[in-house]
Amino acid sequence: MNYVVFDLEWNQCPYGKDREVKSLPFEIIEIGAVKLDQGRNIVDTWHRVIRPSVYKTLNYRTQEVIHLRQADLKKGIWFPDALREFLSWAGHDSVFCTWGTVDLPELQRNMKYYNLLHLLRGPMHYYDVQKLFAVQYEDMKSRRSLEYGADYFSLEKTMQFHRALSDAWYTAEIFRRIDMDVVQAYDSIDVYQNPKKKTDEIHMVYNGYSKYISREFSTKEEAMTDPEVLATHCCLCGRKARKRVLWFSVSAKNYYCIAECPEHGLLKGKIRMKHTDEDRVYVVKTIKVTGQAEAESIRERRDDLRERRRRRRNPRAASARP
Repeated sequence: MNYVVFDLEWNQCPYGKDREVKSLPFEIIEIGAVKLDQGRNIVDTWHRVIRPSVYKTLNYRTQEVIHLRQADLKKGIWFPDALREFLSWAGHDSVFCTWGTVDLPELQRNMKYYNLLHLLRGPMHYYDVQKLFAVQYEDMKSRRSLEYGADYFSLEKTMQFHRALSDAWYTAEIFRRIDMDVVQAYDSIDVYQNPKKKTDEIHMVYNGYSKYISREFSTKEEAMTDPEVLATHCCLCGRKARKRVLWFSVSAKNYYCIAECPEHGLLKGKIRMKHTDEDRVYVVKTIKVTGQAEAESIRERRDDLRERRRRRRNPRAASARP
């Protein structure tokens, strides 16, 4: 088993969002990767510049960030050829690693555009090195830049950032410095290829929280009537936890609840609604142990939202209250 740390650079429509190809808002123009063996020793690198076929002119924002020019792109190769070469080089038994959560979805979105998504099965377990860095060296929640991580370890910055191979190399060097017990405890799941039926749904338990990824639903309203979506089980013992604050929406995409396990106490539930490219929805639900203060804060937030919604529905009655 190997680890393949990869990075992408991409371009977007140079003529504005209203003229972009909706199924491909970002077109990959560079792939860089570093391969590590099971002991996390660097054993190989791979790099290709991609010749764009959708957005052939660099967007001005892209030109400001990356160190590629129009002449470089003309020398590149076609994405399907680069992709097949990359996957062959990576090998079927490799685990992908990235800095952040965006590269794997964009790789698959570009693959889908070229009808190549069948070459990479999902959902996929991978390692988000940005998250792993935050777990071990920060407050778990912060998400630092790659350059911050490189500076933290005093890595010699001999290569430019915002080039795919150099960013992959910096990410690999940071990944090598993460304790293996942290790596194994905090893997990530990419769900661009999300579960399609109930038997494919994902239930995972991590250190201090659990995660559930549902099948697809037509609407969020349909999702929020599903018993499995609404269920709350303790992330430590798996027992059913009684809800103390029922699920309520704080936005169009996020829901919260508070439940209580007889053995492990209060739990915070969070549901995030995710949309597919076909505008269907699926649910990512997490359950975490929480304390009395956070539980009370969520209860107060629910009450405040209820009051504001009541006022919007009946503004005259609200203004008449003493």
